Amino acid sequence: MKKLVIIPAFNEEGHLEKTIKDIKENAPEFDYVIINDCSTDKTLEMCRKHGFSYLNLPVNLGIGGAVQTGYRYAYYHGYDVAVQFDGDGQHSAVYLNDMVSILEKTGSDMVIGSRFIEKEGFQSSGLRRIGIKYFTHLIRLLTGKKITDPTSGMRMINRKLLEKFTDEYPKDYPEPESVVTVLCEKYKVTEIPVMMNERQEGVSSISLRNGIYYMIKVSFAILIARMKE
Repeated sequence: MKKLVIIPAFNEEGHLEKTIKDIKENAPEFDYVIINDCSTDKTLEMCRKHGFSYLNLPVNLGIGGAVQTGYRYAYYHGYDVAVQFDGDGQHSAVYLNDMVSILEKTGSDMVIGSRFIEKEGFQSSGLRRIGIKYFTHLIRLLTGKKITDPTSGMRMINRKLLEKFTDEYPKDYPEPESVVTVLCEKYKVTEIPVMMNERQEGVSSISLRNGIYYMIKVSFAILIARMKE
């Protein structure tokens, strides 16, 4: 089985080296590719200096475009499994093999690492937890499935979803919307408990300033995704 870690990176120079070391030490069976989303810091220089595997985007595509670039790379290079993985130190590679095991044993199409099943490690800020609970309830209302961590950026998919996401993937704040889409199309989604760390470096795609915009935009996107089915 060919397995790939996709690391979307925008200004992640401060922790990227530790992220790659974590993957090599704790999940050596996985290949990895960094998607440099037109960073303005030294992310690209670091990739070149250390010989990291990377793709360099000429324009900033945002998190959705960067992740889809990784999915396309995985699909056209024959990978069976791909996992989105943050480059800022929030995620730990020790869970990657567990995610593969769950993917295979349960026949799931997507496995999400959730920080809210056992509620250990960094639980995000109070305001963000409110937003996460809101999306959990909204997704359950629309699909009948409870996803405890719908905004988690640690998610693994099989080749069927790789093919789907290669053609179509949400561009802005894609995690909740993509979950609704795959659930409505009867793909199987499973969560496993993980511990996450507080962001060490880099720039979050969601700030307190645009939090309300995020809530409204993603809510509409989720509703539209549900109506398409």
